[in-house]
Amino acid sequence: MFKLNLKIALRNLFKNGVSSCINVIGLAIGLAACFLLLLYVSYEWNFDKQSKNASDVYVAMTNVSDDSGKIVATFDGTTTAFAPLVKQGIPEVKYIARMNYGSKKLIANGQNTFKRQAKFAEPDLLNIYDYNFIQGNPRTALNNPESVVLTESTAKTLFGSTDVLGRSVKYEAQNDLIVSAVIKDLPENSSNRFDFLMPWSFYETVNPDARGLNWNNYSFSTLMRLSPGSDIPSVNKKLDDLIKRNQHITGGVIPHFLYPLSSMHLHGKFENGKSVGGAIDQIWLFTGLAFGILLIACVNFMNMATAKSEKRAKEVGIKKTIGATRSSLILQFLIESMVLAVISIVIALALVEAFLPAFNHLLNINMGISYFNLYNWASLLGIVLVTGLVAGSYPAFYLSSFNPVEVLKGKVPGSSWLSVNLRQILMVGQFCFTVLLIISTMVIYKQIQYIKNRPIGSNTNALIEMPQDGDLQLKYELFKEQLLKSGAVSSVCQSSVSLVHHSSFIKNVQWPGATPAESDILFNRVGTTYDFIKTNGLKLQSGRDFSKQYASDTAGVLISATAVKAMNLKQPIGTILKLAGQEKKVIGVFEDYVWDSPYKSNTPLLISFDKDYTGYITMRLNYTGSLQKNIETVTKISKELNPSYPVELRFTSTVYEEMMQKEQKLGVLSNIFGGLAIFISCMGLYGLVSFSAAQRTKEFGIRTVLGASASHLMQLLSQSFLKMVCIAILISVPLSYYLMDKWLQNFEFRTSISWWVVVAASSLTLGIALLTISFQSYKSAVADPAEALKYE
Repeated sequence: MFKLNLKIALRNLFKNGVSSCINVIGLAIGLAACFLLLLYVSYEWNFDKQSKNASDVYVAMTNVSDDSGKIVATFDGTTTAFAPLVKQGIPEVKYIARMNYGSKKLIANGQNTFKRQAKFAEPDLLNIYDYNFIQGNPRTALNNPESVVLTESTAKTLFGSTDVLGRSVKYEAQNDLIVSAVIKDLPENSSNRFDFLMPWSFYETVNPDARGLNWNNYSFSTLMRLSPGSDIPSVNKKLDDLIKRNQHITGGVIPHFLYPLSSMHLHGKFENGKSVGGAIDQIWLFTGLAFGILLIACVNFMNMATAKSEKRAKEVGIKKTIGATRSSLILQFLIESMVLAVISIVIALALVEAFLPAFNHLLNINMGISYFNLYNWASLLGIVLVTGLVAGSYPAFYLSSFNPVEVLKGKVPGSSWLSVNLRQILMVGQFCFTVLLIISTMVIYKQIQYIKNRPIGSNTNALIEMPQDGDLQLKYELFKEQLLKSGAVSSVCQSSVSLVHHSSFIKNVQWPGATPAESDILFNRVGTTYDFIKTNGLKLQSGRDFSKQYASDTAGVLISATAVKAMNLKQPIGTILKLAGQEKKVIGVFEDYVWDSPYKSNTPLLISFDKDYTGYITMRLNYTGSLQKNIETVTKISKELNPSYPVELRFTSTVYEEMMQKEQKLGVLSNIFGGLAIFISCMGLYGLVSFSAAQRTKEFGIRTVLGASASHLMQLLSQSFLKMVCIAILISVPLSYYLMDKWLQNFEFRTSISWWVVVAASSLTLGIALLTISFQSYKSAVADPAEALKYE
């Protein structure tokens, strides 16, 4: 019986070529889009969840309060003294490790020199994560201060092999380190990725800020693994009590709490110290988009199957007359839909393989399909079954319900009230989704442009930056002199971080009239030397930039307008501040500029003169010459003075744009997959119009003979479909407005949903639908009536 049903299914597939083609192409595109989006959703969903102990791994968070005690920011930074205190005071902590945030550093084996992502951590990190060791012992790998752990790819890059235990590498062209272990490369969807890992004890020798137990510098990360089954609210209560009991050591009460590392990527947005979402909002959006596109393709199948019901009516009537049961007919129609689903999924997998490299490039990630994974095959089979059942269930039950007597008398069931109205409802639903996608895409684009055009408080035009690697810190003055002499740049400065990234948080900043509570405010601190304001194009409200003309400027500090407000200073210029016990004189107040995030207000910022606390060089290229030649000159001078290091120049404007990458990614994906949804909807609409035209061929022939014009016939065929599109627009516009307004509430700085967005989206949808309908309507309206009536 199954074999017979399969033969019938294949025969009907080839017999109804147009509708079958529309169904297969629509389902294939819908499935391919669904697979690609679900691959990305899976990639994001599994961030930091690869370790078998992932559910027990936590990161220490710090809340930043203003002078009123309100929490204005939350971040994953702690001091060097935090971990030792927690280790002694909270028994649920099984392992704890301090770790730096990491950056690219030079590592070499002889002449094989590369810059790779480097991190420093305490030995317990190897117990927090279950790294896959190829060589070495996780218990001892970070015990020796002069050791290093390499990833597999780094070991092969440096030595051509992973059999490198005991071999020596050169760090930053200065320190010799011994390879103590080699581990498998870390997954890309891991927040603590590195290419080589070094002991914290070594970090203390190369970074003065890491030495000792400091309670003022919040520039480090603390990871811990708790005992299984630990009660997190209870642990956080113990942590809070521990900080309060030791405030005579900590210098005040700064709120801390533990947060699951596996939740940071998706739920890393905090308000008032509580998680309020984050990337998870986009994940739900893409999940809805994936299944929405697939549902549109299924709706096309259902519409086409019920629309052509009269062609299958006699088949159903004859089969019932000779003894076929309704269940056997339902099975037959479901097998037909399953055959279509299987054919579609084969084409969909081919499309996924063809477009996955471009999709990866677009998202700047590396995803793949593992065909040897049982879970993947189970998921694939599940999607085939669900797609086949969803697409074929209603047509199967509807067609199998025909009365054989009525059907064989020639009564057409395809025009029943139920089937027609269900098709209309499904089509309205399709175009509701389409309008929603168009409006969403427009609003996302408008929000991105709003942020791009928002005043950033600095001039990033022709501004480039580079890491201050190797000898550049010692040779900075010579480097600056040669750059200015060459004419390639008009201004140069040093700083501890890139202009648009946040630096370390410090507390216990003291100023005249500060209350004990105000002393607990966290300030962001940037170190610099001369010409910081001038080079970066910042605007001074009062005072001046650091200058060599004033020897006292080495003990000076520049403060942001937000810092002035936080400290409630009436006359800030000349005020003496205490930073980490050192007196600093305020010489200038600058307007706030965008750093860290263009989507939120800044915390108070202090820019102090500290030539030892610099890691970046920023240059303003000369406008009068060729930018490319100026970049080549900067590169040439850098190579001459610092030959061991590659030259890494970046435009600051590019770095700034990367801060909007998440929303830009959302906009691009919405455009692409929204376009696919529109295309699939239009395919379904074209199929229904074609079928409707075929049903009314004789009617149109008679009307033409009686003098009806082509435009009148086009109107007759189009008006019911256009009416459904208009209804879809009326339903989807308020829904779209509500959903996008809710999305915009995630941003402190946000655009508005303008009336023209609604008008443009509605007009575009109506225009696309009209174009689709008109093509087939025109063909039917100008057809030769003699052909239609020759059998009458």
